[in-house]
Amino acid sequence: AHHDPLTGLANRILFNERLAEAVAEARRQQGSLALLILDLDRFKSVNDLHGHAVGDRLMQEAAARLVHNVREGDMVARLVGDEFAIVQVTGEQPASSAGLAQRLVDVLGRSFEIDGQMISIGGSAGIALYPQDGAEPSGLFQAADLALNRAKRDGRNTFCFFEPGMDIKFREHRMLEQELRQALAREELTVDYQPLVDCGTLEARGFEALVRWRHPTRGFISPAEFIPLAEETSLILPLSRHVLATACNEAASWPHPYRIAVNLSPSQFRAPNLAEEIVETVARSGLSPERLELEITEGVLIGDTERTLKVLRRLKDHGIRIALDDFGTGYSSLSYLRRFPFDKIKIDRSFVQNLGIDEEAEAIVRAILALGRSLRLDVTAEGVENAAQLETLRVEGCNLVQGFLLGRPSAAPLSAARRLQALAGNLEAGQA
Repeated sequence: AHHDPLTGLANRILFNERLAEAVAEARRQQGSLALLILDLDRFKSVNDLHGHAVGDRLMQEAAARLVHNVREGDMVARLVGDEFAIVQVTGEQPASSAGLAQRLVDVLGRSFEIDGQMISIGGSAGIALYPQDGAEPSGLFQAADLALNRAKRDGRNTFCFFEPGMDIKFREHRMLEQELRQALAREELTVDYQPLVDCGTLEARGFEALVRWRHPTRGFISPAEFIPLAEETSLILPLSRHVLATACNEAASWPHPYRIAVNLSPSQFRAPNLAEEIVETVARSGLSPERLELEITEGVLIGDTERTLKVLRRLKDHGIRIALDDFGTGYSSLSYLRRFPFDKIKIDRSFVQNLGIDEEAEAIVRAILALGRSLRLDVTAEGVENAAQLETLRVEGCNLVQGFLLGRPSAAPLSAARRLQALAGNLEAGQA
């Protein structure tokens, strides 16, 4: 009645009792304590990909790591699913709880070996302190939960302390989530297309599909705001399906066989039938698979590299092209290029924007272009905003360019292609 049968830890009932006792004792002693609520990151994908038996073993191993890293007198409980709670009654606050949270995040960030498989998850934690964040157990729980949500929004695999005002921000966040759900249901999200341009001729070779949300009262909401929100929830899956289907249908209607590039979210790779779903979407649209280019970041590959590479190979077997986005900003790009035959790499805009300003950025761009030539990969440079950047990329032999100089995202891609012809003439005249 008081312990979790899978891990042997205290359950929510016993933890609530002990937390109430700890708060009462801290009140009598005029002391302090810390409540930590911790979630396992990406645990659902473990169950989806490896089965519940492996998930149960992983849960037991994670619980053992937590218990091993707390002090005597601290209590660890499994509340529900992959959520744990710890009450820390010793040490100086906030330093003591920060040190504990960092230890727990570190140990959960190390790979787990389950039945010969190396599985990586991670953990996020929220911290609330008595008495400043809550004078009663219920208030502490609410504060720690709000801090945990902030840690997840900050990218997971980290911890956050509760701060005043988090409850207001949380309510605003949840309101935006609800409005995003409604926007998806009402098909209010649209897709714009930014041209991918031949660096030499300045002719359009394709377009990247970019989702846009024009809210009826808030106005334009940046993808930097609502895409992470969708990633936190199940909304990223219907959103991604909508973008892919819309982009494929649009491209299939074009009189010229331009390529269409669509971004894949790391969350989509949790779906067990991702490759089959994409292939079916392309087939329904009538688009030739060779015209579809799927862009992924290295974050897609980090969680479960072997399975992800199998999915990408199945897509390539159907003729779909795969591009590695934001190249140069990660840690293992070269090993990924060795293990998987990508069709394209995209130079991150942070390097392109510093062309002509930062010699190191120029050297990195030059090296990436040389690497692309050696591996027979197309290279696209993102974020081209002025003629000097374009000229540098031309001289260095870049294949494709993309950026505001060449065309902003637009709902009318064919019109953008025609505008490029005029732009090419103007640029050539300016250089002459």
